[in-house]
Amino acid sequence: MIQKTFRTIVFAICIASTFNATSQNNFGGLALYTVRDDMATNAKATLKEVADAGYKNIEAAGYANGMYYGLSPKEFKAYLKSIQLRPISTHQSDIALDNAETMFADAKAAGFKYFVVPIPPMGLFTYDTATQTMGMTGGTANLSEILNELGEKAHKAGLKLLYHNHDFEFKKDGDGIVPIDYLLEHCNPKYVNFQMDLFWVTKAGADPIAYFKRYPKRFKAWHVKDMDDEGKFAPVGTGNINFTKILEYKKMSGMKYYFVEQDQTFGQKPLDVIKISHKGLKEIGFK
Repeated sequence: MIQKTFRTIVFAICIASTFNATSQNNFGGLALYTVRDDMATNAKATLKEVADAGYKNIEAAGYANGMYYGLSPKEFKAYLKSIQLRPISTHQSDIALDNAETMFADAKAAGFKYFVVPIPPMGLFTYDTATQTMGMTGGTANLSEILNELGEKAHKAGLKLLYHNHDFEFKKDGDGIVPIDYLLEHCNPKYVNFQMDLFWVTKAGADPIAYFKRYPKRFKAWHVKDMDDEGKFAPVGTGNINFTKILEYKKMSGMKYYFVEQDQTFGQKPLDVIKISHKGLKEIGFK
């Protein structure tokens, strides 16, 4: 009986050691928006597959009614810890001045460091279904004021606020203003910084490196997603974006974390695509 118990304990230790060794080799982040359908079906099983695919950090995109993917903030944090994933940032498009304190408290309880505003909030974001183009109303000055106020509230809650771009922020608006330039000039860097989506910057015809040089240390996170010959989303390392060159400017940009994201996978299973992207990250030199 004693020998059987001893063998059981040894076996458990070996399994735990193997799991820990594997987890210690994991690197990089995944934006869970990529696997949103799987998360909606079975969040815990999907998160385990994300960890098994080699990722270390996650960015959430599934907050509703005070819950992250149907789990309370504390439950979500605890489960991530149990499978050795780290909550780094959360995208929450429903943020507004009147619900910010509640959302920030939930994000903090879930263990997040960064709160990302993924689109112009409070009804400012627009999408034209006919042309499939994104935009905004209300003016960039108005958006910068909102972001500054949200940034101060986030700071008080112990979080760091980031704004995430698409392509329209890099194009002149009706007033001749390039929104991203205005935001970088008028948002207080103490309270508001940026998550650069490298696909959308490229899609807009802008140069990420030029922005790193003009506004050093302002881009605390990146979305790493590739672009194929047709201009569509592609797994990292299979498209045309020169991530190797961009990565040389990591320090200048201020990047602390990066996340693979692929909005659409075009017939491929998202959980298969994230494995391709993780391999691409390693080959490119991301750590």
